[in-house]
Amino acid sequence: MKIYLYRYIIALCTLFASCEEVIDIDLNEADPRVVIEAQISDLGAEQRIRVSKTVAFTESINSRPVEGAAVRITDNRGRVFEFSYEENGYYVNRSFRPVASRSYDLLVDVEGERYEASCVMPPYVEVDSVGVLEETVFGDNYYFATFKFQDPANVANYYKYDLSINNAAFRFASTFSDKFNDGLYVTHQVSDLNTDMAPGDSIVVRRYCVDRRVYEYWNEFQSTNPGTAAPGNPTSNISNNALGYFSVASVKEFGLRIPVGILPED
Repeated sequence: MKIYLYRYIIALCTLFASCEEVIDIDLNEADPRVVIEAQISDLGAEQRIRVSKTVAFTESINSRPVEGAAVRITDNRGRVFEFSYEENGYYVNRSFRPVASRSYDLLVDVEGERYEASCVMPPYVEVDSVGVLEETVFGDNYYFATFKFQDPANVANYYKYDLSINNAAFRFASTFSDKFNDGLYVTHQVSDLNTDMAPGDSIVVRRYCVDRRVYEYWNEFQSTNPGTAAPGNPTSNISNNALGYFSVASVKEFGLRIPVGILPED
């Protein structure tokens, strides 16, 4: 896609100047591994965790749902949130809205094996303005959702963006850290990894404030899997050799429409 050429150019420029949904997994493994997808947020009170196993590359399905697992989350105040199985590997709790600055522990028991992870939910960093930017590179137009905000000083902050175009399912888009712009006024440019956005498209962006290990997971994903057909496995924050991730994040959702005829930003 055109967007990858653009990002490659930007990456080269940065290098020379400084001389930064369903999991895609590598299925070429002999033994099935447990995959846990746990993206918990304060967007609502319904939380969903998917538990599955990898399958052979030759099978017609991407993963095999796991039934009969015991899934629960506890917080640092002693509250326990049990998840009940529904379908297709999804375990659901409909009365759990996490709270910023609290720590949470995930416990998943599958066939006598226990998988654990911990996460502290960061507070949300508000944005000052949201918009759409058009940039032209070598005659091709690229569109980005833009978020401008003041990054809190002397605090490590990590951001993750998911994107939906024209009511499609949300997909991972980008991650950012404030390693090189701590305390500065920041602009994040967000685009779809697989689909070029176009004038007239309606987009919805979910902007998450995540902890360091969740950021590292998705940053590794976007660094090693840029459009490849056989992506690698990012380093999980879940124990016992599981794949996947456990995230408890603060989030807000933004709806935008790409207008026709917008001008490139100076």
